[in-house]
Amino acid sequence: MNIEELEKKSIEYRQKLLRYIKNAGAGHTGGSLSCIDILNVLYNDVLNVGPDNFEDKNRDRYIQSKGHSVEALYVVLADAGFYPEKELETLCRYQSHFIGHPTRKVPGVEQNTGALGHGLAISVGSAIAAKKDNLDYKVFTLLGDGELLEGSNWEAAMIASHYKLDNLVAILDYNKQQITGDNEAVLNSAPVAKKMEAFGWAVKNVDGHNLEELVETLKRTPLDKDKPTFIIANTIKGKGISFMEKNIKWHHRVPNDEQYLQAQEELETSMENLLKV
Repeated sequence: MNIEELEKKSIEYRQKLLRYIKNAGAGHTGGSLSCIDILNVLYNDVLNVGPDNFEDKNRDRYIQSKGHSVEALYVVLADAGFYPEKELETLCRYQSHFIGHPTRKVPGVEQNTGALGHGLAISVGSAIAAKKDNLDYKVFTLLGDGELLEGSNWEAAMIASHYKLDNLVAILDYNKQQITGDNEAVLNSAPVAKKMEAFGWAVKNVDGHNLEELVETLKRTPLDKDKPTFIIANTIKGKGISFMEKNIKWHHRVPNDEQYLQAQEELETSMENLLKV
């Protein structure tokens, strides 16, 4: 896809995830909006994975460690053809597989996640397996700000560099907020780049909403031979909706009818402006 097509996808994904969150009456709205551009680029321009090769042992792996932002993943997987989008109407309903965190019962989901701090460790194991099996697939994982407070991440980071896992790419959805407030107020994990470099990773900062920059960076991984890659994607929680952006109240919140209408109108205006260019 070209950049304009990807930009159109991002708007459509935002429209859809808001619709399904509204319908479900539950959802991690702010974080899904902050990471959707990353997932868009991964599934539409980077990952070697899809419904046709999901059983292929040499497919790329994507593990969403910040599993609470699952609504973003669900709409992207549906668009990729893993299941009919209509199934998302059952989100958070009784006996639906589409629950509030990723589960392998949903086609296209690699691993059950949501217990923060587990995804990177799982990804390290998968990357080690690729090396031992002489396979050339890559493993991508998405982390959240609050996750960095879990010690298991730092154990996994140390192991990844020790085993020179240059087939591993960790992406931080760095919106600088977590469930109870700004990172600086809750427990400051900065400086993230210097810490990851000290652990032996190749690190790059990017604008997590600049699709061109995301494509360029993600497609040229690994950044350094024999080093795992850590991409700090600087994002905005609630990106794309004026009253949600940087507002911690939208970490987990469902828009009322008036808010939903305003959000969809803002996204429709964004689409109209994009198509005018």
